[in-house]
Amino acid sequence: MTTLITGATGHLGSLILRHTLARVPADRLAVSVRDPEKAEGLGVEVRPGDFDGPLADTFAGVETVLVVSVDGPDEIRVRRHLDAVRAAVDAGVRHIVYTSVTDADTSPLALARVHKATEEAIRATGVAFTFLRNGMYHENYLPHGPGPIVSATGDGRIASASRDDLALAAAVVLTTPGHENAVYELTGPRAWSFDELAALAGTTHRKVGAADRVAGLKGFGLPDFVAELLADIEVNIGRGALAEVRPDLEELIGRAPRTIEDALRA
Repeated sequence: MTTLITGATGHLGSLILRHTLARVPADRLAVSVRDPEKAEGLGVEVRPGDFDGPLADTFAGVETVLVVSVDGPDEIRVRRHLDAVRAAVDAGVRHIVYTSVTDADTSPLALARVHKATEEAIRATGVAFTFLRNGMYHENYLPHGPGPIVSATGDGRIASASRDDLALAAAVVLTTPGHENAVYELTGPRAWSFDELAALAGTTHRKVGAADRVAGLKGFGLPDFVAELLADIEVNIGRGALAEVRPDLEELIGRAPRTIEDALRA
């Protein structure tokens, strides 16, 4: 039987595929992507995987599927996720692995609503599941260019993790036994503040309110829903929602996760 990775040309999905290929033969894997032309040369079977289209062929003969969460407004994301889950179950998939978010069932983050709904839908199928509740990526917060780091985080702290470490954790789950019906809370090894990040980067941290942060993000050309989502994450960082350090990532990958300092050096 086949293991399928969705979204395998995305930032996270491509890393998961690379780590998984390092652990199992290519003929045990398949990927699904919205644009198969972008997947040429991956070295594995490529299937069409547009969650807005028919998915029966996408999941045919698949035993385990990793559903990488998609982007978009909440109502579109939930619909696409639930369509994929239904199609996977109808095709006889026996194990659904899903990339979720920290404390999806209890988190105050607006981002968590989509993940909570998707997790509930997966649980309701009765199929074995694994929820990879990924923390925020280090890479989301690295400064890009001169000037201060601007955020609505105040003095809050965040236990972010390397995208590559989170991808490795997913690959471990896909290639080793014993992860059925498990929920993993995946964070980095320590919680840091944006004042600390600014000092490490040789700059300053300019603290702003939520409304100013939304306006600033929109000024960079981000869609309204993205600007509001990012600002909401920062406000909740300020309230401590993403500060707890968990052991799950280190236990899965077998070493200490990379730190924010590692990410800056890279």
